[in-house]
Amino acid sequence: MTVFGVQLLHPWYLLAALLVIPAVWFAHRAAGRVVFSALSALPAERTWRTRLAWIPELFIAIAVIALVIALSGPRRGKRDSRIRTEGIAIAMVVDISGSMRALDLSERDRELTRLDAVKRVFEQFVLGGGGLRGRADDAIGLVSFARYADTRSPLTLDHGNLVTAARALELVTEESEDGTAVGEGLALAVERLRDAPMRSKVAIVLTDGVSNAGEIAPMAAAELAKDAGVRVYTVGAGTNGMAPIRVPDPFTGGERLVSTRVEIDEETMRAIAETAGGRYFRATDAAGLRRVYQEIDRLERTEITEVKFLEYDLYYGRFVVTAMIAVALALLLRGTVLRRLP
Repeated sequence: MTVFGVQLLHPWYLLAALLVIPAVWFAHRAAGRVVFSALSALPAERTWRTRLAWIPELFIAIAVIALVIALSGPRRGKRDSRIRTEGIAIAMVVDISGSMRALDLSERDRELTRLDAVKRVFEQFVLGGGGLRGRADDAIGLVSFARYADTRSPLTLDHGNLVTAARALELVTEESEDGTAVGEGLALAVERLRDAPMRSKVAIVLTDGVSNAGEIAPMAAAELAKDAGVRVYTVGAGTNGMAPIRVPDPFTGGERLVSTRVEIDEETMRAIAETAGGRYFRATDAAGLRRVYQEIDRLERTEITEVKFLEYDLYYGRFVVTAMIAVALALLLRGTVLRRLP
């Protein structure tokens, strides 16, 4: 039983509060009573002592109630352990090819590359924030790909290290490593998810281009995901056509802003998602990217079945002390200023 956030370990002891009635009655009927033959024999005016004669009985009542509450075992949990029915294994697959340098996912007051925007929203997806609730109960891994795929973080519940790995993602700079191997990235994610103990397994593939590298075709990777029971959500990030991008300026040694042509193979991305039982999403700006993750967050949500407290603050001692003080005050008042003459 919980009352105002405080759990009562033995709530049935509260029925003993009924003892306050006989306790007060016996205290009121204690020695010190004088019997008069008629009401006319009583003093005509009441003094302040007679007006306050009930206060010792009040303290007795408080003492009884405090002892009853102490017996009921009041406590409040201060450290809990979440018990899950079943978590979800999620692999985030992020494109880090050179085209992710485009700035079309920038926020109104901040210039961001596509990769910067993806990293910010992914962090909120994992930890919560920006309208996302976080994934505290799910094992999440991180895979990056350009011409080659690489595991940046295995499936883990240590989301602090996962976010650190995501923040460390950088765009490829070597031409020999540039490219967009969607199939390689998805296939590696499926391999990481295959042996996960969770029954529900999800891969989120985000790219801004057309698959043009790798030995594994995107649709072959989609079939691998389907066979392994991995649901795949695909996300096309960025605009089609022209997008602003910063490139080195050989004359000044700095950077200059130019427009470059970009293209997303939406047909293939949609086919991958349909084959592996997921959905395809499109994000053309930072707000749209966040909405995509909010939708995925809603579709793939774990449920907490129980919260068990491992440590408690116990409050019964406070009520025992209260009872002792109340009894002491009752006896003190009854023996001094509010004493009764025999």
